[in-house]
Amino acid sequence: MPLEAATLNRLEGGGDHEYLWTLNFGPQHPATHTTLRLIVQLSGEDIVKITPDIGFLHSGFEKLGEDLDYNQYVTIVDRMNYISPVANEISWFHAVEKLLDVQITPRCAYIRTIMAELARISDHLLCAGAAALDLGAFTAFLYGFYQREVIYDIYETASGQRFHPSYFRVGGVAYDVTDEWVAKVRNFVRDFPKTHADMVRLLNRNRIFVERTRGVGVLTKQLAISRSITGPVARSAGVVRDLRKDEPYLAYKELEGAFQVVCAQEGDCYARYQVRMEEMIESLKIIDAAIENLPSGPINVDANSKAIIPDQMSVYRSIESLIHHFELIMPNRQWTPPIEEVYGATETANGELGFYVVSDGSGASYRARTRPPSFIHFAVFPELMKGHQLSDIVAVLGSLNIIAAELDR
Repeated sequence: MPLEAATLNRLEGGGDHEYLWTLNFGPQHPATHTTLRLIVQLSGEDIVKITPDIGFLHSGFEKLGEDLDYNQYVTIVDRMNYISPVANEISWFHAVEKLLDVQITPRCAYIRTIMAELARISDHLLCAGAAALDLGAFTAFLYGFYQREVIYDIYETASGQRFHPSYFRVGGVAYDVTDEWVAKVRNFVRDFPKTHADMVRLLNRNRIFVERTRGVGVLTKQLAISRSITGPVARSAGVVRDLRKDEPYLAYKELEGAFQVVCAQEGDCYARYQVRMEEMIESLKIIDAAIENLPSGPINVDANSKAIIPDQMSVYRSIESLIHHFELIMPNRQWTPPIEEVYGATETANGELGFYVVSDGSGASYRARTRPPSFIHFAVFPELMKGHQLSDIVAVLGSLNIIAAELDR
């Protein structure tokens, strides 16, 4: 049980300070994955205060956005939330296309929607599996990783790359999907429910898992709103917000009836786990509806818009396409966006991932600011841990699904 408020306030205020000691939790700890560090102040086994220390995976993502053009930057956003890279790409191009006033084709919108939901399932599988693994449940982790390999295979079929696909482009996608890709998506929709059911049977009524997560790290609805918490973490505390419903993009407006927003009220680690597990089923419904209604037609906007790079054969055979390709590649030409600023956000597996893009009229952004959910969720972590015991850190940390590459931008 957490420490009583009076005892916690007395310890925080300096009372009995001689009985407190400081522990460095991570980064060399299995639950922190060598990328997170927590400075923990303890009274025995009870946590008095936690101070997160970030900076162990700094890569300068935002600064690189000022140098690379709008298409090149896709390789960088891929490496932010590296658990679901495709979702990062969709968020980035959602903001860029808003800036350029580009409307993608229906086929492209459906392909992006399917890939986004596959990324959500992949992310949730790792979160649920790793959270269970940190608490000693190994088998569920293996079940989840098997299906993640299937999703990687679908990525590879579409883009040629498994882990960092870099598949999307301004105004469309790099390559059209094939019948083989459609068949693999259908097979995934057919086979995934069995793995999901196996994980549910292993964890939902597992006495150790439930006792380690229920009532631990409780996030209130008021705190979630005041700290800008989004995604499954907020919905597990009763905040009914999902950009796919509230601010529809891609094909979500057409598929609105195919899924529901999953919410809970408890706000603890177990509720966050349950919300993610149920969201995977809702994502599967979206994928099923989208793949069965996948439109035909072009995957990219009209080439006359000068927003997309022409395909390879057109460049080889047409002087107009060759000139167009040259202009988009040369850094002193490229796109001519308006001199303004935009913010575009999408609903990723961890919550609202947004990009604030400032344009100076050139082919690269003047400023590319990121709104990463992990950074915001990690900031509320100390509030959730007050009064809990040292052993509860891994449970709460796992339930928040903190991705270090989103912290150190």
